[in-house]
Amino acid sequence: MTDSSSAAPVGEQLQSRRFLLLYALAVAGGAIAYVPFLTILLPVRVEGMADDQSVAWLAYIAFAGAIAASLANIAFGWLSDITRNRRGWVLAGLVLSSTLLIVLASARSLPMIIGLLVAWQLALNMMLGPLAAWAGDVVPDRQKGTLGGLLAFAPAMGALSGAFVTIPGVAGNDTRMVLVAGLVTICVLPVLVFGKPAQFPALTEPNTAPREKSHHSRRLVSRMWVARLLVQIAEAALFAYLYIWLRSISPQIGDNDAAQVFGIVLLLAVPVTMWTGRWADRKDRPILPLGVAAGVSSAALLVMAIAPDITIALIGYAIFGLAAGVFLALHSAQTLRVLPRPQNRGRDLGLFNLTNTTPSLIMPALTLTMVPTFDFAGLFVALAVLAAIACLLLMTGRTSK
Repeated sequence: MTDSSSAAPVGEQLQSRRFLLLYALAVAGGAIAYVPFLTILLPVRVEGMADDQSVAWLAYIAFAGAIAASLANIAFGWLSDITRNRRGWVLAGLVLSSTLLIVLASARSLPMIIGLLVAWQLALNMMLGPLAAWAGDVVPDRQKGTLGGLLAFAPAMGALSGAFVTIPGVAGNDTRMVLVAGLVTICVLPVLVFGKPAQFPALTEPNTAPREKSHHSRRLVSRMWVARLLVQIAEAALFAYLYIWLRSISPQIGDNDAAQVFGIVLLLAVPVTMWTGRWADRKDRPILPLGVAAGVSSAALLVMAIAPDITIALIGYAIFGLAAGVFLALHSAQTLRVLPRPQNRGRDLGLFNLTNTTPSLIMPALTLTMVPTFDFAGLFVALAVLAAIACLLLMTGRTSK
């Protein structure tokens, strides 16, 4: 599709398939930038330095990183709003974050790791914040569901990249960071060079809607923000404690078994999310699938709470992981539809990003409160309630579209 198509009404035109695919590849590159590093490479390096203090040091690093990521995502999204140059910020963030990732491989002390990791988080979110806002500038509402389906590839690619860089013989401990930086560049650079999206001026025009309509939009945004936070808390808890929970049911479960289950669920979520997203586009029902996915997540958590054996437990987790994966991918795309002020899109998406970082601060306290007294069953019931509240928030708004 050429730029001349932008003269037609935004609701009648579509963004090119080439841009959508390259954009989804870039978002997958963003996941590759942090998933293998934060889940595998960083813990291994810290463990080698801190010995029996590794858990405490990882907690400090995670906390500092979460704060830096939260602030940087808002700041660079806002700066890309002001400069109206998403592509330039993405490129600068790609270069800086990749360079810092390689430098992190040479860190030989824990304070140095923390300092470099904070700098890396700032640079990474210089790329991620404007990249997220860019889709809102150029992808029409009637393609938001399709975009959400394509975004489901990102977590799967992140997980697969972690498995790839840790294959024995592929890369040494000090060259894995270089390999990750190379994979990120391969994924992100094509959309910057070859994306050439069709332009839709209506998507970037400052909001001049009446106050009543703007108020309604803000209420829907608030509901979506809280709903995502609640589902993310549940997802973060399962991500952190899946292996321990499975071992509590069946001691025969190994770490590779848990990794395989996690990977399979991520891969299954891709076609389901793509189909659901296309359905949402065809029926013009963007919010309804989110409410349904949150409700299914709640039901699956209850199944996990009462699971009498490992088979039922795995079925419950598979359903939860699938529903949560669909929810999070589609939510990311549909958020672009409901944000009330296009002129502040990058900043507002940064505020939405708090739903990704805040759960890492909430989830440990919730787990330590529930598990010692009520075991994992009590934790899952509490998480099911959170997911059910998310479902109600989305299904009881003024519109289920």
